[in-house]
Amino acid sequence: MMKKLLFLSAVLAFASCKKEATEDPVQDPTENYSEGHSAEAKTPEALGKQIFEGQGNCTSCHQVDQKVIGPSIKEIAKIYKDKKGDMVTFLKGNAEPIVDPSQFAVMKTNLPVTQAMSDDELKAIETYIYSHLK
Repeated sequence: MMKKLLFLSAVLAFASCKKEATEDPVQDPTENYSEGHSAEAKTPEALGKQIFEGQGNCTSCHQVDQKVIGPSIKEIAKIYKDKKGDMVTFLKGNAEPIVDPSQFAVMKTNLPVTQAMSDDELKAIETYIYSHLK
């Protein structure tokens, strides 16, 4: 876990250095990122997909349209939308499971991974999951 966190920190530090070096100077890089106008910054959906498939390792349990160990991405998106759930709060470990409570014991062991992520990263994952409702 610590190795993953250190690796993630190194990747993020490298990415932010690279981003600043290739962009026009910006007063507040986070503002630029959140609006998605930067050519270098990924859209929240693209960032979410990268985290979901990469360092989050979410795809080991969640596939797009079929239940594997956990519910499918489409099922998660539909249930969170229908029940007006707060995915970010859940991924922080501060909300009850609403999609498949019987599988929560498995997900609970992975919460330290999502709890170590920033709000922007968690919102990006949420955006990526909701993109499957289109």
